[in-house]
Formats: sequence, C-alpha cells, structure tokens
Amino acid sequence: MNDEACAPISLESESLPGAAALLAPALLLSACGGGGGGSEAGAGPLPPAADTKPSEAQAARFLAQAGFAASTAEIAQVQSQGYAGWLDAQFALPRGQGHVDWMLAKGYGAEVYKTGFAGVDATIWRKLIGAPDVLRQRMVLALSQIFVVSMNGLPVNWSGMAVAGYLDILETHAFGNYRALLEAVTLSPAMGIYLNMRGNRKEDPRTGRLPDENYAREVMQLFSIGLVQLNADGSPRMLNGRPQETYTQADISALARVFTGWDLDGANGTDPSFMNKPMVHTASRFSAGAKSVLGVTIPETADGPAALKMALDTLAAHPNVAPFLARQLIQRLVCSNPSAAYVQRVAAVFNDNGQGQRGDLKAVLRALLLDPEARSPSAAPGGGKLREPVLRLVQWARTVGLSSPGDLWALGDCSNPATRLGQSPLRSPSVFNFYRPGYVPPSAELGANGVTAPEFQLCNESTVAGYLNFMQTLIGGGIGDMKPDYTAELALADDARALVQRQALLLGGGGISAATLDAVVAAVSSIAGGSDAGRLNRVRASWLLLLACPEYQIQK
Repeated sequence: MNDEACAPISLESESLPGAAALLAPALLLSACGGGGGGSEAGAGPLPPAADTKPSEAQAARFLAQAGFAASTAEIAQVQSQGYAGWLDAQFALPRGQGHVDWMLAKGYGAEVYKTGFAGVDATIWRKLIGAPDVLRQRMVLALSQIFVVSMNGLPVNWSGMAVAGYLDILETHAFGNYRALLEAVTLSPAMGIYLNMRGNRKEDPRTGRLPDENYAREVMQLFSIGLVQLNADGSPRMLNGRPQETYTQADISALARVFTGWDLDGANGTDPSFMNKPMVHTASRFSAGAKSVLGVTIPETADGPAALKMALDTLAAHPNVAPFLARQLIQRLVCSNPSAAYVQRVAAVFNDNGQGQRGDLKAVLRALLLDPEARSPSAAPGGGKLREPVLRLVQWARTVGLSSPGDLWALGDCSNPATRLGQSPLRSPSVFNFYRPGYVPPSAELGANGVTAPEFQLCNESTVAGYLNFMQTLIGGGIGDMKPDYTAELALADDARALVQRQALLLGGGGISAATLDAVVAAVSSIAGGSDAGRLNRVRASWLLLLACPEYQIQK
C-alpha cells in the first residue's frame, strides 16, 4: 500500500541543466512512494522453475535482493548459473582484504589517528561499492543493522580500528553459524565498549555497585530472542489475550552477572592491535555464585568463560531465535512485511539445515532468497520494501562502475539528512538501528492496515530532498576520484527510449511501469541529443529521474 511522506524538492546543484523542470513529471508520480512488505504468497507471476532460465528482469530483481545491483554481465551470469548456482558461486568467493588490514596498509594505525574515525567510512564504501563478494557484503550490512554498533557511541582511543575489527567479525561469520557469530559479537571490543560490557565488574555491597545490565538487556531484546515469546511463524504467543514476555528483570540481572570480568586485551597507546582481538577475562572481577538465566542454572562452579558459554548456549537454543532472526533477515533483503508462512519456512531452516545443524546462516540465506515469496513479485498493496537510501546509492554506484583509482573512497559520512542521505553505515543514532523492524508508519494507510515498513522511519521531507540533491551531484560528476562510467549509456543516448529502458531494467528489475517509463522518456527526449554534451545530459537526467520515481524506490 502506497504511503506518502513527501514535500516539494529544491534542487540546489547546477551540475544537471534543467533538472528541476525535468523532475516535474517524476514528482507528479510522487518522489517518495511506499510499501511495506510482501504478505501474499503466490501473488504476481510465478518464479521460473529450477530448470528454467530466468528472464533479464527476474535476474536483475534477484541481484538487487541478494547483492546490490545488476550489470549486463551479472544478469547473464544469473541466467547461465540459475539462482542456486549463483548463490553457490558467491558462497565460494574469498573474503578479500579485510577492513583492519586495509586501514593498517593505508597508515591509519599511526598514533595520529588514534582518536576519531579517519578511514572507516572509506573502507566501508570500498567494500559496499567495490567488493566482488556482493552476497557477503549485503549480509554484513544486514547484520550490522541487527547487531548494531555505531560510531556515535564509541568514545575511546582507536575507535576507528574497533569498528574495522567489528566489520571483519561480521564478514567472517556472515556465512557461518549464528551461535559462533553471537559469541564473536559479544566478545568484540567494539560491542564491549558500545554496550558497556567492557570493564563490567561484579557487585560490591560496600558501595552498592551492581553489574551493568546494558548488554544483558540488549543481547536478549535485539540480538537473539526479542521481547515476547513467538510462535514458529513469528507471531506472538498469547495468554489471556496478551503477548507473553520472553524474559524478566531477574533474567537481566542474572545475565549481567554472567557478563562481568571482561575487558580489552591490552591498551597500548601506540598499538591499535588490541582492538582486533576478543576481550579477555579477569577472574577477580567476575560475579561468583550460581545464576539462573531463562530457567537454566549456571552453577557456582562455572568460571567467567564457562558461564558466558552456558548463557550464550541458552540464548542461541531458545525457540524464539529462529523466527526472530528469520523475519529481520527477510526484511533486510526481500520485503518489509513478510507473511507468517514465509517466516516459518525460513525459521525451519534456521532450526535444521537438513543435516541436523541449527543456526546455519548460509542455509538461511539460501532459503529466504529462493523462497517462492522472494522470487515472485508481490501484487499485494503492501508488497515489497522501501529501498533505504544507502542501498539506492550503492546500487547506482555499482551500476555505473563508480570506483576509486586512488583507493580513497571519499564518500565520507552520509548521515546529514539535508545534504546527503540521512543514513550512513555503522553510524545509526542508537542500538535500535536507523529504524525499528516493527515500525508501522502512523497516520497513513500502511499504519491503518498494520503493515510494517521499517525504512519509512527514515522517509521525510528533508531526507527525500537531501537524497535527490546529493544524487544529482554524484550523477553530475562523482566525488573525489570516484567518477561514474557512462560509456554504455552514452552509446544509447540518441535513442531516449532505449536509454531509459536499459537503466530501468538494471535499477528496477522490471518493476517500473510503462506509464512511468513513458514519462521519463518524454522528459529525456526534451533534451537535445546529437552532441557529446547533449548525450551526457540525457544520461544524467535519466538516472536522476529513475532514482526519484517511487516505482524504483519501492523494491517489489
């Protein structure tokens, strides 16, 4: 169901001649349409059978879910390999240079950089825009918005290296096991600092000090089991008409005692390497005695590492984890408001990958991307998802071959909503991410119908205008040494329809209507071609108009 949160857009840049006039037809189509998620299985055309070659549009749509963007070569690859074959090839790709290694190679391990986040945004954009292992990078971005660490909450020396190390952890475990990921996240310096587990100490009756409960609360609420007990399909379990709570304050207090005694493995003033190591345990700071977490007793004989292992085992084995994580991963890759049946199918694979293994994230990814609800565009009014600003930018950047010959990746912090995207990776305002997974837009049709549409929490008059103004600047000339390559588009620019149709296929995967394409073609045709300058203006205008239209921004 479409939802509008738009205002007239002021285009400040002059890099695209006549841009304001050209945008008029697109704005009439609405610059910020919306939709929640696919809630009707089987709506729309059926996906191709396993032995049927996907169409170009189907391949492009799949690539936007499983990665970020589609090129002509990548579309051909999916058509040749099939969906499952493409996934297998992506799972087999090596990681490439890690974030910490890149930071060190660029000199960001020098003491002059121990305060602040110099280099971090660059290495993030380097991977999102340039790395060939697109499925892993898409999963890392999704995990970073579930297991949140933010540069807005790391007030320590070498915080940039802590973020780089955290991203390397997410890369390492993106195709691994949930239980191993949970432990790596728990003991990472970045998370330890961000949610106060680092330096957490046992209670002291003399001073009244109690263990810090921050991580104990958030690891349950956000990273594992959620606030209410769930059925296998993600729906809340009810008792006397009310959802049943998953844990109590007593569970939080007990788990906080488990998470005592941990700290950074060294803190040399000139050497940031400790930010890339798991935290270590100091027995004298550990809260002794038995503890009960979610009905499981951790005996007083268990030391700190043993108690932590038992607690994380308990969380990872909880029946909530499968539907809780399955729904959020579906939201990040496929649709905002998945059906209960879709969640249940993916959760079942989380519980058992077919070989008796629980928490196999590779199997979960395969299941959610190959599910009929993922492969069939939803015709439901609330189908699909609003592409968040970061995904729109990365998709365009990959589509036009944006690269950084100097390996500088100078996009920087894109958080400013008035002048950039209103969103930048690893810079969320809180541990609750840029938007809540259960967000339902108020005072709108989506809200009236109870459709969750998380990304709409970022959609407002300021972010709509800021996004388009920023994209206009990038389309016009790139940024720093990052320049778009329009060779393929310039070859088509004398034929406005051929140009627009190619760009719409790569961006929208067949989801942009003929009426919208006609409006964009009419606007592009009004620009005189026949010269190098005219062709370039046509290419730029077409990209901007398509990036503005709601049928692109809503990924079906």
